[in-house]
Amino acid sequence: MVQGTIRAGFPSPADDFAVKRQDLNDLLITHPAATFFWRVRGTSMLQAGICDGDLLVVNRALSPVHGDIVVAEVDHDFTVKYLWRRNGRVKLRAADPTFPDILFERDEQLLVIVGVVTATIKKFR
Repeated sequence: MVQGTIRAGFPSPADDFAVKRQDLNDLLITHPAATFFWRVRGTSMLQAGICDGDLLVVNRALSPVHGDIVVAEVDHDFTVKYLWRRNGRVKLRAADPTFPDILFERDEQLLVIVGVVTATIKKFR
């Protein structure tokens, strides 16, 4: 891995760099036994930087908190959304405001937070 950062603007020829081997598992996975990858299908999280076809890194060992992006099972179907938790109410929100919130107002409605999304992997080619 190249040490330091790379500019997305005008490059500086004075910047030196050193190369070090880096394992992506070390960068992306903090709990190997509780981490898995899940491919995204859909566009409701585009404004959060999660695109159709991206690979999510999902950590089941983390306790989800308000504002986390989570993978959730809702009525036996899986989705990726922001977790919204305030004043005893819970809902799942898309990053795209044109998608409706998923509200939990019925006792029989099933919500299981499967894990917290800690990273995405994008493939360009």
